[in-house]
This record gives sequence, C-alpha cells and structure tokens, in this order.
Amino acid sequence: MAGRMAGKVVVVTGAARGIGRGCAEMLAREGARVVIGDVRADEGAAAAEAITAGGGEALFVQTDVVQEDQCAALVQAAATTFGKLDGLVNNVGWFPRAMLEDTTTEFWDQVLNVNLRGAFYCCKHAVPLMRANKGGSIVNIGSLNGIQGLPNLIAYASAKGGLLAMTKTLAGAYAGDRIRANYIIPGWVLTDTEIALHAGRGLSEEDLLRAGAALPLGRHQTPEDTAYAVIYLLSDESAQVTGTVMHIDAGASTLPIPPSSPYVG
Repeated sequence: MAGRMAGKVVVVTGAARGIGRGCAEMLAREGARVVIGDVRADEGAAAAEAITAGGGEALFVQTDVVQEDQCAALVQAAATTFGKLDGLVNNVGWFPRAMLEDTTTEFWDQVLNVNLRGAFYCCKHAVPLMRANKGGSIVNIGSLNGIQGLPNLIAYASAKGGLLAMTKTLAGAYAGDRIRANYIIPGWVLTDTEIALHAGRGLSEEDLLRAGAALPLGRHQTPEDTAYAVIYLLSDESAQVTGTVMHIDAGASTLPIPPSSPYVG
C-alpha cells in the first residue's frame, strides 16, 4: 500500500506540531508533496525540513489562518511550487475554555475565527484550484464537541459544529466538480498543547493517562491514528466518500461525556 498519495499535492494547516505534523509526515511518506501552513515560523520550518531530510517533499508557508490574504497565499503556494492542488487538511484548532456566562464577545470571535473562519478562507481559495485540477479532497479536522460540547467549551463547540455544517454543505455544493469534503473526529490526542492546558487546571500527564485508559478502547488517540484516516480520505481509495463524519475517538462518541470530564476530542 506504499505510495498511496504519490503524485498528489496537499496543504495541511496547523502542521508545525501535533495532529497536523503527524498528518504531514505520513502524507509525505506516502508520496505526497506537502505544503505546511502554520503561524509558528521556527516549528513550521523545522517540520518541513524534517520531511525533506527524510526523503519527502515539503514546503513551509507561515500562515495566520484568520487572515484571508495569508490563506490565499498558502494554497496558491501549492499550485505555484508544485503545479496543482489535490488536497486540503484544515487542522488548525484552538480550544480555550469558558462557561457561557464568562464568554465575552472578544473571546467568542477569537475562537470562531481560528477554528471556523480560517477553514472557510482556505476552502474558499482552494476550491478554484481543485476545480482546475478536475477534482480534489477537503478534510476538516473536527471534534466530538462539534456534535455535543462540554459546558465550558461553548465557543469551541459552536465553531466545530459550524465546521461540520460547512463540510456537509461543501460536499453537496461541489460534488459535480469531483471535489469531496469530509469531517474527522480525532478523539482525545495528548498533544503538547493539550497537556499544557490541563496542567494549568491541576491535572498531571499521569492523570490524563489514567483518564485515557478508561476510554472504551483503552488509550488516548495519537496523531498517527488521525493521519491514517486523512490518508484514506485524500487518496483515490475514497473516491466515492463525501459528506461523511469519521470517528477516530475510541468509541467516546457512543457514550455521554460526563460534565466533569477533561476530554476535548
């Protein structure tokens, strides 16, 4: 099955670390030429350099996804450098916590801008390039909170719910152009950001690992778990798959989430 992405050009946002980097690295191993978009200049450049050092092809474009011109430049860099655009992975995510009563307008706007507006901008500028390429695949990295959020994630849940609605709308709107759109729920991945966030709430990494062991399949999910699904949805193997929600969450979506749970998903 090696080389499943051979010849394809893919943009991955938020790929300097965590899930995005795991996806970018696996895409490159499977033969894709990868364009990494991230606001972190040093880490983004390092991610691209690591892929290149491993024999893959990668380009880093520093990108703040809340700026439309930077999103446009990101996807255009794929076409300019590699000649086309086959796939887009909207992975950028930011999940600060606040209860409804504590959610200010500024906080609400910041969370929705990062998690939803950025994906909208990237899709807006990627679709014409995919249409010119006679097809493509968009993968939006969502969240279980996009279906039912935790009480202190009202803004994040609303953004991820909006991303789900946008995914399904795009799937219907562009099927005639052979552009597919799908939504992944990656489960509970212990990225550095996730560990640091919970440390600020008094939860150690050991506490989080114990919580992960209580999940239906017995562990937290990894960036690689998500990357396998991304490879499938970007490859020709999923040519007839669009408008779907793929759960990579160890069965968490089959059970109600207790309000006290630290789970983000």
